[in-house]
Amino acid sequence: MAKKILFAEDEPALQRALSESLREAGFAVVSALDGEAACAKVVEEKPDLILLDLILPKKDGFEVLRTLKNNPSVADIPVIVLTNLEGTTEAAHAIELGAVGYLIKTDYRLDELVEKVKEAVGK
Repeated sequence: MAKKILFAEDEPALQRALSESLREAGFAVVSALDGEAACAKVVEEKPDLILLDLILPKKDGFEVLRTLKNNPSVADIPVIVLTNLEGTTEAAHAIELGAVGYLIKTDYRLDELVEKVKEAVGK
């Protein structure tokens, strides 16, 4: 069975492009366009990994991380933050809240992001 990735990203072009690349690599992808939807879909879908933008409508990525890590039914799902916020303060805060990785969108091509996801889920 394909590993399931939940991708929380409000930028439609990136959402489509990375989701398509992940599907081509054999992953099942669940999309969320805002933080509230991300929290609901994580609980409903129980993905193997969450790719989380920090700047999201309705509930920002930090709040999403806090919510998920405080929910015992989904707290163990690994979260990789994928954002344009380059500050070390944001990265440290995300890791402190439970993220297993912090990637800056502009530092990676789509194929490199897919490789990072493969590494994270052991595929």
